[in-house]
Amino acid sequence: MSYFATSARSAVGLVRSGNEDSGLASSRLVAVADGMGGHAAGEVASKIAITTLSELSAIFTNPEIDSESADDIYLNSFHEIDAALKSAVSENPELSGMGTTLTSLFLRDNSVALLHIGDSRAYRLRGNTLEQLSVDHTVIQELLNQGAISESDVATHPQRSVLTQVLMGEGNLELPLPVFEGKVKDRYLVCSDGLSSVLSEKEIKSLIKGKDRDEAVGALIDATYINGAPDNVTVVIADIVEEVPPDSTEKIGAAQ
Repeated sequence: MSYFATSARSAVGLVRSGNEDSGLASSRLVAVADGMGGHAAGEVASKIAITTLSELSAIFTNPEIDSESADDIYLNSFHEIDAALKSAVSENPELSGMGTTLTSLFLRDNSVALLHIGDSRAYRLRGNTLEQLSVDHTVIQELLNQGAISESDVATHPQRSVLTQVLMGEGNLELPLPVFEGKVKDRYLVCSDGLSSVLSEKEIKSLIKGKDRDEAVGALIDATYINGAPDNVTVVIADIVEEVPPDSTEKIGAAQ
């Protein structure tokens, strides 16, 4: 049996007045949600995503449940969160238009399942190789896929932060659940775009390689501040280990 040993931190940054990010770190599940919407609605949306996912995790992380059922329930949490967002808006119409990204990794046996919508990201460091496991749901990514723009155009493109998919309580969610082989000593990073929009993949790799988890998280947050920290930044690092870590679930950011 393998587990996640985690370290997590969420920071407001140097420009924003509040934190619309939420995060979750536990021995089988990590997640980051980046909320959006005025009047603090982003905070509400990301908190709903993380709280709902955390509640459902009591079911899908139960060792008694078979892996297929666990994956189904995990994937279905998208719909549960979407329904919770819709319900919150109907009870409080001024939250209308709020939404949230969600990027999450669920470790079961020796597999890591990825639940992902929006532009928060999941990376895996294995040995000397850092790989982005998630694919951004953004206009920019679609243009890159089509070959309409090059990587060098991204930083200055006027639509660089426009999302094509996000949780907003609108239904119509058809998303895959990619599953990756997990190995002991793999290091996973889940982060909001407050990190990935200011640091290159090369910089991220250099900051998380060869450090202990807490040190790596601190180095990533510090580097975003050195680069002006224009957005909230949330970082969860999870290492696959064989020994059982202390049984704790940590919620960070707006979900606290």
